[in-house]
Amino acid sequence: MLPSKSVQTVSVPVFAILLAALAMLGPFSIDTYMPSFPEIGHTFGASTLELQFTISAFLATFAIMALFHGALADSFGRRPVILANLALFVVASAGCALAAAFHQLLWFRALQGMAGGAGLIVGRAMIRDSFAGDDAQRMMSTVTMIFGLAPAIAPIVGGWLQAAFGWRSVFLFLVAYSAILLAACCRALPETLPRDERQPFVALSLLANYCKLLGNLRFGLLSSAIAFNFTAFFLYIAAAPVVIYQWLGLNETQFAWLFIPGISGIVIGAFISGRMAGRFAQSQTLRLGYAVMFVAVACNVAYHAVATPALPWTVLCVMLYAMGMAIAMPTLTLLALDLFPHNRGMAASLQAFQHSMFTAIAAVAIVPCVADSALEVAFTATALLICGAVCTIRFLRMPKLPEQS
Repeated sequence: MLPSKSVQTVSVPVFAILLAALAMLGPFSIDTYMPSFPEIGHTFGASTLELQFTISAFLATFAIMALFHGALADSFGRRPVILANLALFVVASAGCALAAAFHQLLWFRALQGMAGGAGLIVGRAMIRDSFAGDDAQRMMSTVTMIFGLAPAIAPIVGGWLQAAFGWRSVFLFLVAYSAILLAACCRALPETLPRDERQPFVALSLLANYCKLLGNLRFGLLSSAIAFNFTAFFLYIAAAPVVIYQWLGLNETQFAWLFIPGISGIVIGAFISGRMAGRFAQSQTLRLGYAVMFVAVACNVAYHAVATPALPWTVLCVMLYAMGMAIAMPTLTLLALDLFPHNRGMAASLQAFQHSMFTAIAAVAIVPCVADSALEVAFTATALLICGAVCTIRFLRMPKLPEQS
């Protein structure tokens, strides 16, 4: 049950749908226009590497602004920060649709990144504002399940729009989606942070809090585990044009062959995580998640060591990995937020910053180096997962804090 009167003005399902729809802005911003890569490259005379920079421009500014969304929400409230960034995202998406040169597209993609992360970051803090204990894990899992549909829907919609109307229509779709979401949030999104619980927006105070979070080993381990785990999955998202066009020999309307299995895994894993809440210890949930992920990467390496990429085996490995990742992620996220109950927005910001920086580095520095070989991608994903598992094991072996259950 939602505790604050302001939150009780909206039903729990509506609250979950709004938070999930806000979190979808990120996947929509990345995945919807991937089927349009060839046409965008032809329009502007851009190379494959230059097109990768349209992803990195978004992710880099997403990461930088991630440092501020949560702090602003801790000081001025959750709702104003979300509404302001939604309005900015509408403008940025319109700029992408109207871009007359490649450098203009890059600038407006960067502006999209500045605004696109507020809903995801502040939404996590809103969940922890409004729910406690197992209820928070269930709510986080529910939002993850709904949000998980976005990367499956996005490339399908993008492929249809690309085939029918061209690449600019994809960004016009983002204009429409964000404008509708802005109207819905203006009407129904509640404020979950009471005024008397807000932090003063003072530079020295903010810097001290950032230093406190950055210097916390537990937080660093949890945030790193989330980032490593997701980046292993994100390799396939960032390499989607190569996977679809080169590995599997498909066309722009067939991105669903990669994204639907991957996102189905996220939805299934989030459902399992929600069902485990209150029935199993957090450590057991994490062990199950990592067991599934390690089975997935082992199968992935074994298959691509002896065979060329093909349906359904290549995408089934991705699906299994995504399921394990989604089992573990809600628990890891809540453990990180619970370390700083009075600075949840800032904690969510720092976690999202690291998450985004890892994916930005993967998109611009790792994927171009390994995407020509499915086996190299599989080995890279395995290495990233091992790093995430080491961080999680180190955290679990630390003495529990008195307030942790």
